[in-house]
Amino acid sequence: MSVLPDHWIREMARSKGMIEPFAENRVRKGKISFGASCYGYDFRLAREFKVPEFEGVKELDPKRANQLHFREHDARACVIPTRSFILARSLEYFRIPRDVLALCQGKSTYARCGLIVNVTPLEPEWEGFITISLVNAGPLPLRVYANEGIAQVVFLKAESPCRTSYGDRKGKYQAQRKIQTAIV
Repeated sequence: MSVLPDHWIREMARSKGMIEPFAENRVRKGKISFGASCYGYDFRLAREFKVPEFEGVKELDPKRANQLHFREHDARACVIPTRSFILARSLEYFRIPRDVLALCQGKSTYARCGLIVNVTPLEPEWEGFITISLVNAGPLPLRVYANEGIAQVVFLKAESPCRTSYGDRKGKYQAQRKIQTAIV
């Protein structure tokens, strides 16, 4: 496996629609950086957030995810309460090639404030907006911003294409257009 460089990311975004919309430059005054980097792509948050409502919930069970209800929040920013989380989605729509696996890592600007970004790997031939879990591990409320960078995707080229891709399996999160809560 090898990490794919900026020129490959740009070409795939332009010719294959791998990232839409694609942002070329990373640094913008007064904004948390986003766009193409040397070996990755810093993606942005959309204006859509899901804020969990814990009232009456005694435990969280991923097999009974429908027990937890979320309030929709559409805004330029969202405040995550202390030691809690929200769900968000990427502004960019991704189409992962069959011979590529993409991994996401949170941005250091937010990590320095106690934010933990959780995104599962983007499997070969998965496509959609990325649903992101944003966890505030800190002792104070934490603000996150729409239309600014939240995490970086690094693209890894496989030695050969997989036999069965996420698209072949018709995975349950394929082509998601909105924030997707857990599906069991």
